[in-house]
Amino acid sequence: MSVDPGLEARIELGATVLRAVRGHHAFEGCVEQLATAIRLGVYPRGTALPPERELAERLGVSRATLREAIAALRAADFVHTRRGRGGGTVVSYRPTKPSARLARALLPRSEELHDMLVFRRVVEPGACHIAASRELTAEQRDFLVTAHEHVAEATDPAEHRQADSRFHLAIAAVTESPLTVRSVTAVQSDLHDMLVAIPVLDVNIEHSSNQHKAILGAILKGDATRARRVMESHCDDTAALLRGLLA
Repeated sequence: MSVDPGLEARIELGATVLRAVRGHHAFEGCVEQLATAIRLGVYPRGTALPPERELAERLGVSRATLREAIAALRAADFVHTRRGRGGGTVVSYRPTKPSARLARALLPRSEELHDMLVFRRVVEPGACHIAASRELTAEQRDFLVTAHEHVAEATDPAEHRQADSRFHLAIAAVTESPLTVRSVTAVQSDLHDMLVAIPVLDVNIEHSSNQHKAILGAILKGDATRARRVMESHCDDTAALLRGLLA
């Protein structure tokens, strides 16, 4: 699994996750995509969003619409504006910590979220299979290794949850399939809501970390069958935990 330590992970996850807004609700679409990217840690607290022109092009909206969306995020305390040289829109969102209140808030969505766990069982193992089947570039391999290292190094539970999401999104990103990325992003968004509503369990974190390591190893070795099987087990274990604690 060795990767050239001098090679930086130059793949920008936001460029993969964010996509052109469709339909007539451009403002709402921008807010949804940017807020989701921030919540999942694609843009962690303290980092700057891409320049306005780049974001507008990526989302397929006018700069005026983008400014309105950023103003909404600012009002919701997701971002703040830094003035002067080196300024820009900086993420101020604090990752959510687990709480019983969040668990109660999910009750009206229980049927929808349980169905998401079924959908995840289809999508994410498939993404692993595709990623392991491809001839990954050195840059893509380094991107995956770096994403995995961030999960392993995170000590704060809320930051660990975001790093976990980024690892799963990184796997989707190297498939180079926009529909796969879109599906995994949707799954991770709902999964994030569920996981922050249950206690952080050290045994589960350790088990999950071992599975992440096995998934990464299988992808880098090109073992598509093992990559799929380990991700299936990972999805099954997470689903069992959530169904038990949120039932």
